[in-house]
Amino acid sequence: MNNRKQYTLRQREQVNEKFKHINLEMQTSTHFPMLIKVVQATEGPIIELGSGLFSTPLLHWLCFDKKRTLITCESYLHYLEFANKFKADFHDIRFIKDWEKENFEGRYSVVLIDHNVNGRKHTRGDDALRFKDIADYIVLHDAGDEAHEKYGYAEMYPQFKYRYDWKGCYPHTTVLSNFKDLSWLQN
Repeated sequence: MNNRKQYTLRQREQVNEKFKHINLEMQTSTHFPMLIKVVQATEGPIIELGSGLFSTPLLHWLCFDKKRTLITCESYLHYLEFANKFKADFHDIRFIKDWEKENFEGRYSVVLIDHNVNGRKHTRGDDALRFKDIADYIVLHDAGDEAHEKYGYAEMYPQFKYRYDWKGCYPHTTVLSNFKDLSWLQN
């Protein structure tokens, strides 16, 4: 390998060193089929609770051409640093110090809920309820039966008119809505 190529590889390794602890397993992207479908079926603002090496770039590029409003919210600084690479006029990156105190105003076409709740009593299910009357579609990653207790999903499901559980691969993804029939997702 020539010196220039070696230098470039070393530089890239140094830049990415701080991201080595981040999970790159396939399971962190199993929500893509449902997320892509609902994003492509809508036109309004999108909010992402919890950034990631998979969902943040995907949503950024899906919103890029039309400069569709995208808000990424994150509470972990190492993920926030990565998400900030995608900050643009249409893509707002927000640091969330306290999820319970955060006020999510406005109306959203799509909400992706995939943030870390470790060490907090507050659950992803609680956050889904905060969007039940202001979002067309709520996409829940890690939504299989085994996650119901951890994230508080089971208690909030009855408060939604429509629910679709996608079990194409593990971990499962659930889409919720109080406004849109979800039967079209089965196709």
